[in-house]
Amino acid sequence: MGRFKLAFSIFMLFILLVTYTLEIGARPPKPCKPSGKIRGKKPPPNKCNTQNDSECCVEGKLYTTFNCSPPVTGHTKGFLTLNSFEKGGDGGGPSECDKRYHSDDIPIIALSTGWFNKKGMCFHNITIKGNGRSVVAMVVDECDSTMGCDDTHDYQPPCDNNIVDASKAVWKALGVPEDDWGGLDITWSDA
Repeated sequence: MGRFKLAFSIFMLFILLVTYTLEIGARPPKPCKPSGKIRGKKPPPNKCNTQNDSECCVEGKLYTTFNCSPPVTGHTKGFLTLNSFEKGGDGGGPSECDKRYHSDDIPIIALSTGWFNKKGMCFHNITIKGNGRSVVAMVVDECDSTMGCDDTHDYQPPCDNNIVDASKAVWKALGVPEDDWGGLDITWSDA
């Protein structure tokens, strides 16, 4: 009878441990909440490049900032935007990963601050799916979700926390008509 109680106790302990482990794994990831706000400043004359329908900061408007992005999964939902990575383009300064400008004719992207992970995603390839197609693109820059409305950020507002900012080569590869470039719901994953 003593062996039976011991075996039963061990079995019940095992069941409790498995149940607890499954509960932890089933918990939803922490949501990404705003980290603050910044007040827009009026750009000096000729200082905000509106190429690719880029938005310039509005004097006095409050813009939400984020230190995080939604959790990365096998099919992370994001929003594809259009960016120029060339010198003089609406991307502003050189890319964060290598302090260089890049041709818009290659599939490259910038990720929102949380996804960019303090340069941890530099030169990683991701697969972007949208418009019924997919393309592999390399991360070369950050779409800053923490700051904006200053010279460093071309007097543009902070990025939302779910942005995949892409060169025209990405948009072409996804087969999106040029008149529709600028905003597209997509999913992405590591390539």
